[in-house]
Amino acid sequence: MKRLVLVGGGHAHVEVLRRFGRAPLSGVELVLVSPHRLTPYSGMLPGLVAGHYDHGAVHIDLERVSRFAGARFLQTLAAGVDPRRRVVTLADGRPLEFDLVSLDVGSAPATAGVPGAAEHALGVKPVDRFLRAWDAWRERVRGGRLRRLLVVGGGAGGVETILAMHQRLARETGRAAAVECALATDADRLLPMHAPRVQGILTRILGERGIGLQLATPAARVEPGAMIAADGRRIAADAIVWATGAAALPWLRGLGVALDGAGFVAVNESLQSISDERVFAAGDCATMVGHPRPRSGVFAVRQGPPLAANLRAALVGRPLARYVPQAHALALISAGDRYAVASRGGWAAEGRWVWRWKDWIDRRFVRRYAAL
Repeated sequence: MKRLVLVGGGHAHVEVLRRFGRAPLSGVELVLVSPHRLTPYSGMLPGLVAGHYDHGAVHIDLERVSRFAGARFLQTLAAGVDPRRRVVTLADGRPLEFDLVSLDVGSAPATAGVPGAAEHALGVKPVDRFLRAWDAWRERVRGGRLRRLLVVGGGAGGVETILAMHQRLARETGRAAAVECALATDADRLLPMHAPRVQGILTRILGERGIGLQLATPAARVEPGAMIAADGRRIAADAIVWATGAAALPWLRGLGVALDGAGFVAVNESLQSISDERVFAAGDCATMVGHPRPRSGVFAVRQGPPLAANLRAALVGRPLARYVPQAHALALISAGDRYAVASRGGWAAEGRWVWRWKDWIDRRFVRRYAAL
């Protein structure tokens, strides 16, 4: 009996479980290790923050998907992975031996290098911690104890977050200007990874909503109640969200496998470690050597099918398949109030119909794992 251990309940791993459940592999024990039973779908998180969805609509039940796959679900943290000894160490110290291990553990907020960011700003990940804080902030707003909100980071995640927060607070208070919302980025333009038309659309939307935009404003440090910019300006805020990008989880450095320069697991076109054939990785925790892509949910979702196929092939001794991610993926960026912007390459579109399109895609994805 061979054992495949999946560490982390990310988007790629839920698809691995679904595919193994649809076509079980004889002689293989499947184990999922995750500290959480419910895993959020990243594409719907802005909608949850904005109040368009409830908690259940955006979360996938890992226990249910594991049961469908015939997998053992261990709701605990993986304290370490030793590929050489082929052991995953669980939070309570128990060893879990494996023949193959796959990592889909996500990433951490990129707070390194900015003093005070980890202590005085809140990352969107871990999601459960962020959602608890968001509920507490809304209560403070209702009590008049939170009047200024700042998001640091000008990528899609930062833009979606500030627009979703603004929308929710405006609706709950009945006043669009009840909370002074602002977004700061070190880049000289919004959404630098997107086409100029997309940048222009979302810059316009931020202005229409009265959300302050601070371009070319790198953070030097974060203090209680303020972000201090590199030029010395003090941007006051009662709550700060850190959305500057993804950083590798520190424990990956102890894996003993090849990492890229930023500490993410380096994998080949088979999503297999370039230095250890027993280790696979996908999602935000991995970098495809030769094919770097943005760390976004759309690329993680599309890694699910090839990861499942190559794990199956490795278990039975067949050659692994080559997978090259597409160069440009469709991005659907929500703008808070059931309005969204579509972006692919140089093309862009906006409107409520884009939000309905996004809503249909997102609900269909989550329903795939709820209706097993």
